Amino acid sequence: MNLMNNMDSENRVVLNVGGIRHETYKATLKKIPATRLSRLTEALGNYDPVLNEYFFDRHPGVFAQVLNYYRTGKLHYPTDVCGPLFEEELSFWGLDSNQVEPCCWMTYTQHRNTQETLAVLDRLDLDTEKPTDEEVAKKFGFEDAYNKGKVSWWQHLKPQIWSLFDEPYSSNAAKIIGIISVFFICVSIISFCLKTHPDMRVPYIRNITVKTANQNTSWVLDKTQTNAHIAFFYIECVCNAWFTFEIMVRFISSPSKLRFITSSVNIIDYIATLSFFIDLILQRFASHLENADILEFFSIIRIMRLFKLTRHSSGLKILIQTFRASAKELTLLVFFLVLGIVIFASLVYYAERIQINPHNDFNSIPLGLWWALVTMTTVGYGDMTPKTYIGMFVGALCALAGVLTIALPVPVIVSNFTMYYSHTQARAKLPKRRRRVCPVELSRPPRLPGNCNTSQAGPGVCNTGSGKLPSSNAPSTGSMDQAIRRMNANRTITKDVILPKMETKEPVGNV
Repeated sequence: MNLMNNMDSENRVVLNVGGIRHETYKATLKKIPATRLSRLTEALGNYDPVLNEYFFDRHPGVFAQVLNYYRTGKLHYPTDVCGPLFEEELSFWGLDSNQVEPCCWMTYTQHRNTQETLAVLDRLDLDTEKPTDEEVAKKFGFEDAYNKGKVSWWQHLKPQIWSLFDEPYSSNAAKIIGIISVFFICVSIISFCLKTHPDMRVPYIRNITVKTANQNTSWVLDKTQTNAHIAFFYIECVCNAWFTFEIMVRFISSPSKLRFITSSVNIIDYIATLSFFIDLILQRFASHLENADILEFFSIIRIMRLFKLTRHSSGLKILIQTFRASAKELTLLVFFLVLGIVIFASLVYYAERIQINPHNDFNSIPLGLWWALVTMTTVGYGDMTPKTYIGMFVGALCALAGVLTIALPVPVIVSNFTMYYSHTQARAKLPKRRRRVCPVELSRPPRLPGNCNTSQAGPGVCNTGSGKLPSSNAPSTGSMDQAIRRMNANRTITKDVILPKMETKEPVGNV
């Protein structure tokens, strides 16, 4: 019986993970080969020969699930642990994170979605905190000069100019520049809209010479067209002068010229500014051409300057990013709308022809496409309506299908916007300057009495077993903590172990 107990104790192994002791069989750890626990040997540095245990300074809560994976073959995710920490622990123990059970997979992968969201918010540049000098040097590409202390005056001035014109919340001066930019954008948009109002336009009058029936010459004033008031021209000149100056300054001081040119907002900006100068050239040299007013249609690109407000509003950035993230749902919405429009346009066309209908508005299927689009989007202009009972029934089905089709993707879009907005608010409240954790080297284990390691301690330095350590090998804080841990473990073992009863023999007297 004692032999069997000895063999069982030899097959068991004690693992101390984060101060919590676990005991299992060695054969259990061999179930998953090529992992850290399957290669345990007493030659490892974390093996304690006194307590006969292996110590790992890792998360004990995660290790409970890791050890359960060795026992049952099923890896579950603890809900009280962050996802990146769980992945780091699995990587330390040599396990694959893809082996998580399906019941825990959705909960486990939530952190990946969160990390993707945070990465998107980092690209949106929503931070309002002032970066450090080291971060600025890295962003503008003169990190080597900053480390050497050889920053030129232009390298010192360039980030300041960029912050003034591109980061409205970096300083009070940048806020003033941002207010001026928003003012010119609003004035430009208002001017573009008001100059089309009839009361804001000046008639273009020509003096035409005509001959009367008596062969006399007469003059007639002819009002052929109207032009915008000259004041709008000067307003646009001032606004576009500011926009041109802003583009040039931002381009010169930008950290990356290629990224600046390929930015969608910047493309809209310099195309809108360029359209103003093109319009001036056309009015000067092509105003005599017929249908020259059609060229003014391209000036509508100036309305797109409203997207420049995204630099000054984080909410607009989040809204645009929401539509980008919801591209699949929006594409699905358009697909189902097109499918429903074609089906119901065909149905209403033939439904209106079944009965006698002298006032039929659906003379062709292409006309029915317009009616189906207006009905499915629940707009209902009323310019085309079905007159027969079958056509009304088709119209009712079209309206119901439109409501369901539009309502399905909307929660996904709202969920994406809520997700981005909540993470943005959390990042705004998160402290930017955090305490850094310095890496600490593990202390050397204390030498046992009688052991001499000349390779580490050097020649002539040896523990003689007298209980005294040389001055160079004074006990460190790590050795003191390890000694305390051993004492606590010994107390625990003493309480849990039942000592066998010893047989006592009566002394035999002398005969």
